[in-house]
Amino acid sequence: MKCSHSARTDVGRHREHNEDDYGVGEGDQAAELGHVFVVCDGMGGHEAGEIASHMAVEHIITAFYGLRDDERAVALSLAFESANAAIFNEGTRTSTSMGTTGVAAALRNDTCIIANVGDSRAYLIRDNDIRQISRDHSLVNEQIAAGMITVADADKMYYRHVITRALGHQPDVVVDLFSFPVQPNDRILLATDGLINHVNDAELVSIIGQSSGSDAVERLIDTANERGGSDNITALIVSVDAVDTAVTSAVPLARLAITATEFAAEQTSGTYSTASMRLLLAPQLSWQGAGLSVALLAFLGSIILLGMLGWWPFHN
Repeated sequence: MKCSHSARTDVGRHREHNEDDYGVGEGDQAAELGHVFVVCDGMGGHEAGEIASHMAVEHIITAFYGLRDDERAVALSLAFESANAAIFNEGTRTSTSMGTTGVAAALRNDTCIIANVGDSRAYLIRDNDIRQISRDHSLVNEQIAAGMITVADADKMYYRHVITRALGHQPDVVVDLFSFPVQPNDRILLATDGLINHVNDAELVSIIGQSSGSDAVERLIDTANERGGSDNITALIVSVDAVDTAVTSAVPLARLAITATEFAAEQTSGTYSTASMRLLLAPQLSWQGAGLSVALLAFLGSIILLGMLGWWPFHN
């Protein structure tokens, strides 16, 4: 497997600090065990978010190459487990609520393995077509899957950025895994929501398809900033230059077979998503709930006051 990459992270237009981070596994270990690329989006405030995302990147890469005897999918999953435990323990030690999303791509021979926790995304671009490989662990995505709302409704939801799964918010974590064959000229994009919120799929294909790796990364981030730069922005593009097996014919993305599984080595309960959601929702729902409560109390108070004054709006 031969591949090349380009990456950049940017603070955006509205944040003072960059809580995104990314990393790449290189050298002899990459040639032997597979190339690994990681993108993370930290949360928990300036210091906590930066620490969480940096710890995740470092632990995922180190653990992936440290697990030499495992299947690469298992190694990548256990690497996410290692990062989750390290961040959770650091948060417990410092009494700090911290967490991070994580999305990674591991490429070896003719196979790509994607692992993700949170809403940072992995895309595959092939022949001017695009397909999201990762699955968003977000409240709106769970509601879409349950048929409660439509995709069109999701962009209107005030809680659309609330995630239901993160590295470091619980002692254990469930990791989504996706495996599929790659072919020369494929490109894999790993990105945080600071990019995805401002650049749609068609534009991703256009920009990545018409530019070299480094130019495409610059154009993606510049476009996101021109449209508001509401969050930190990270884009990492992997280009597949050659694979270890002969490719007889190109497979369109619509017919690409993707193996999807979940990994939870130490899972003891099925409520991690809900627990993480509560932690991540707490500061937002408390303010939103307070606002709704005040509005409701004001409305009821006005009705009572008008009744006491002898004017009842529903009186016949």
